[in-house]
Amino acid sequence: MALCFQNRPVWLFTFVLLTGCSDAVRMAHETETGGVVTYLYKEERGGPMGSPHRKEALKMIDKKCPAGYIVLRDGEVKGTPMISSQEGQSEEDSGRRWGIQFRCK
Repeated sequence: MALCFQNRPVWLFTFVLLTGCSDAVRMAHETETGGVVTYLYKEERGGPMGSPHRKEALKMIDKKCPAGYIVLRDGEVKGTPMISSQEGQSEEDSGRRWGIQFRCK
């Protein structure tokens, strides 16, 4: 039992570390038949199509629409910059957001 208690901080740290990046991809708007998923990208690192977060965004859409989906619109999401986890750096500095509006089939 003492071993499990000693490992608890390691599990807690791992959980916090893994959930800390969860804001990179998010369902910004959701309806019964679709929604809008947004994800971070950097122009100098492949833009929105080359973003490592794009795959996760498409997986989120696949999960919502197991029978398939239609992309209605996609493009850069404009909005108020948010403060990032690095002190003094805004989201605008750390990356921009791309949005995919979709409808389930």
